[in-house]
Amino acid sequence: MTERPREILHLVEPRESQDDPGAGLARPVVFNLSDTNSPADVMDVLSLRPFASGEQPWSRSTQIDLVKKEAPLRPAEGRVIRVAHEKNKESVLYAGEGWTLLTNRWQHGSAYLAVSAVSEELAKSVLDEAVRDATEPPKEDETTVEMGFWHMGRGPVRTEREISTDAWADIRANYTAPVAEALDEVMSLTREEISGRLLLLHGPPGTGKTTALRALARSWRDWCQADCVLDPEVLFGTPGYLMQVAVGEDGEDSRRWRLLILEDCDELIRGEAKASTGQGLSRLLNLTDGMLGQGRDVLVAITTNEDLARLHPAVVRPGRCLAQIEVGQLTRAESAAWLDAEGVEAGAAEIGPGGATLAELVSLRKGEKRPANADSPAGDTGFYL
Repeated sequence: MTERPREILHLVEPRESQDDPGAGLARPVVFNLSDTNSPADVMDVLSLRPFASGEQPWSRSTQIDLVKKEAPLRPAEGRVIRVAHEKNKESVLYAGEGWTLLTNRWQHGSAYLAVSAVSEELAKSVLDEAVRDATEPPKEDETTVEMGFWHMGRGPVRTEREISTDAWADIRANYTAPVAEALDEVMSLTREEISGRLLLLHGPPGTGKTTALRALARSWRDWCQADCVLDPEVLFGTPGYLMQVAVGEDGEDSRRWRLLILEDCDELIRGEAKASTGQGLSRLLNLTDGMLGQGRDVLVAITTNEDLARLHPAVVRPGRCLAQIEVGQLTRAESAAWLDAEGVEAGAAEIGPGGATLAELVSLRKGEKRPANADSPAGDTGFYL
């Protein structure tokens, strides 16, 4: 029998003031913490107490990226109440005259700030001062693209990162001719030419599906925001999470398309998906071709190792997909040409009669030997790339 966590902290009863016209609306506030909570969790609760009690009824919050290491992230007159350090994260609770500020700062350069105050104007001014000149200007780098990464924590969390990408023209030779031609069309599309909401890349691992999607994010970055969902099974099982990711928040640029990248979603879209994943498949279809999809211009890119014949017919029906591309290995002649272009001579002898995947060619370029059973069904696993 699992032992119930012990409650070790109770925060109760707000302070009331006869001069406060809203004091009569205040109610006793009780926050319970257990021994499973971390010091940072305690600080989250402490930061909420003035707002929950009604002492500081106005609140504002923001999340920022590219935070300068030297940025104080607080007004000059604030005093430190609590400090907690966790792996890759620092939490600090500040207080000033009529306000309370919580800052969570991560080593990777992002931060979350939340302030409560006795007035809306004070909350705004405290937050504005805390984030003033706190971030670095975005780097102009043609070899990188901004990509969001979603996961479910206590709620939907999006973290933005710069990822390295190759231009499509530089990696086109990594794909067999029919695949390269199909990807040519997709890479050159503009927002006005989008005719389907689902992009499906299927084929064995190691053939370069993820590499192609990174190049696509770079090709479309002027008009489309790329986001990778790390837990797609949770996304389609949680309506609130799906709404946040698909529709976004008020104030976002609704003219900008969003590309949601879901990798290795075999269970979600294979033939028996309806029975195995419940409403997940229905919500995916609704996002690409239903009411939800009309709330925001969203494209969904899915990679899968499944054969097209094993996918659910509703996923691959005509009109739903922007493109269905089977990304396979290069032919033997294309593989030999690839190695020759990379300056690899002895590696050509390692190519099997059926050709090679991109991952196998990269391995040969590094001087590694091709597995003896690479051409057998059991050995056709390649590498994820």
